[in-house]
Amino acid sequence: MLKRILLLVVLIATCTGTISAQERLVNKANAQYEDYSFSPAIDIYKRVLDKGYVSADLLKRLGNSYYFNADYQEASETYARLVDEYTADVGAEYYFRYAQTLRTLGEYEKSNAIMSKFTSLTSNDVRATVYEEEKDYLAAISKNSGRYTMGPFEYNSKYADFAPSFYKEGLIFSSDRDTGNLARYRHTWNSKDFLDLYKINADSSSINDVDKLSKVVNTRLHESTSAFSKDGNTLYFTRNNFQEGKVKKDKDGVIRLKIFKTSLVDGEWTLPRGLPFNSDDYSVAHPALSPDEKTLYFASDMPGTQGLSDIYKVSINEDGTYGTPENLGKTINTEARETFPYVTSNEILYFSSEGHPGLGGLDVFATKIKDQTYNASVLNVGEPVNSKQDDFTFIFNEENREGYFASNRKGGMGRDDIYSFVELKPLQFECLQQITGTVRDKISNEVLVGATIKVIDENNEEILSTITDADGTYQLEINCDQGNFVRAQIQGYTPSEEYLVKSDGKPRIMDFYLERETVTAGFGDDLAKLLQLSTIYFDLDKANIRPDAEIEIQKVIAAMEKYPSLKVKVNSHTDSRARDAYNLALSQRRAESTVAYMISKGIAADRLEKEGFGESKLINECDNNTKCSEEKHQLNRRSEFIIFE
Repeated sequence: MLKRILLLVVLIATCTGTISAQERLVNKANAQYEDYSFSPAIDIYKRVLDKGYVSADLLKRLGNSYYFNADYQEASETYARLVDEYTADVGAEYYFRYAQTLRTLGEYEKSNAIMSKFTSLTSNDVRATVYEEEKDYLAAISKNSGRYTMGPFEYNSKYADFAPSFYKEGLIFSSDRDTGNLARYRHTWNSKDFLDLYKINADSSSINDVDKLSKVVNTRLHESTSAFSKDGNTLYFTRNNFQEGKVKKDKDGVIRLKIFKTSLVDGEWTLPRGLPFNSDDYSVAHPALSPDEKTLYFASDMPGTQGLSDIYKVSINEDGTYGTPENLGKTINTEARETFPYVTSNEILYFSSEGHPGLGGLDVFATKIKDQTYNASVLNVGEPVNSKQDDFTFIFNEENREGYFASNRKGGMGRDDIYSFVELKPLQFECLQQITGTVRDKISNEVLVGATIKVIDENNEEILSTITDADGTYQLEINCDQGNFVRAQIQGYTPSEEYLVKSDGKPRIMDFYLERETVTAGFGDDLAKLLQLSTIYFDLDKANIRPDAEIEIQKVIAAMEKYPSLKVKVNSHTDSRARDAYNLALSQRRAESTVAYMISKGIAADRLEKEGFGESKLINECDNNTKCSEEKHQLNRRSEFIIFE
């Protein structure tokens, strides 16, 4: 499959010395390996192993040869032998590939154990960071699964069929089904025929039939992954570095991939021209257009790539020239393969990756790129699109919710097959967290109706807001894939703000207690009334501070802490029961008890005065000559907080 051509293979030098027959065979296999001729290299390595010759270097190259040809069963067995027999010689990358092969076999528990070893051997590796953050990735994939119904693609063959793209009323796709090529034109990567572009239902000549695209486009080397303009008159496609009948190779003798462009003029495709940022030294492949056709996305291993291949973008200028290619960054790209981009009309980027946690091999992932920002969550689209094998070249029409992708999963007709699908339920991209709470006056604890709650992102941009209801409560949902500031404010109060870090989305209660900007009070005013405190009550014949009274006194203390110049006199009162002298003494004890409590909480004694008034200042008719209920008598057992300075 063409996707493997994008890989950069680390070549390991062999030791010199006395050359045995086995070593000569190994050198021959290594030469094939270095030329990306993995299929013949595998044959030779296996012959050497059968003769009992083995080394860490041989197992690494043999495992990689299987891995790059998507023979994950054989690759897994080879890597297993490598890590068991040559632990000291195994680098982190081989643990990662071994873990990947185990996923394709459904051995997730063992794969996770190997990934843990991989993370212990790496530093600043995106794959390790993502794995540590998403260890429960299978649960996340399961959550996104079941949103598609899959259907057949009647034009598959027993060969490789993949890379569908929308064109007119039909499709263009890539296939190596043409068996008429001579063996000398077969690619030694996998010993298969080279790929060409085919069309179905795209014009009158291809209705219900599969025809090759123009000979101007197809050559004797690879053509694959295509992207069309909306009017169907411009075609971008991937081809080996072959132009004007000549093949060009890099310094290592490798024919790289390039993106070519052709236009439809008078019903014929013009001679394709390579894009200016192509190179003989690296691959540029798999084009995809943005909805406005002003940006071209592609995959490459050009300098600056952090993995085997990364996703890039480049601006398409009005005059037909191009800007400078830009890497989409570490949220999307990892140290492994990211490839096959596709952008929908709603600016959702779909791509295939083996670096983000998946089910095995290449999985299809999605991320929002609205306004060309590339730091949103990357989500695995789940089963049945993704499987234990390679799943790639995903395309999707958001209007009719239909699309296609390719896979080498079991049960297909050929090595790679195209599958159709219908999306039943959109992918939930954002992590949504429910935030609820109440906004209150910090001193009086009174609920604040109509307070504004704002959510502000880390760029200081307001993204949503709400107001508190008649109960002073609010409710909102925020994006928990990013940090947010939640701010409460209302006229006459100092705003309060709290920062919420990126989270797992669990509901959060966030109450706000706002401080008044000013408090207007003067000599003789009752602070309890200004703060709208509940009355400070005492039990019958008691002077101790009740729990409910303690709450209210704390509010007075808060006010005195906020306003250091404030001085208060505590006036305590009793009901009319018992003798007058006794009640006077009891009220004095209550005043003293209240002041003592406030001093114990840090209020200076010189800011407090106290006086007991007994039953001399009743607030209702319950005097010595009137029979009253307990509730009415309690109204007289109270304390006041009178401002005297």
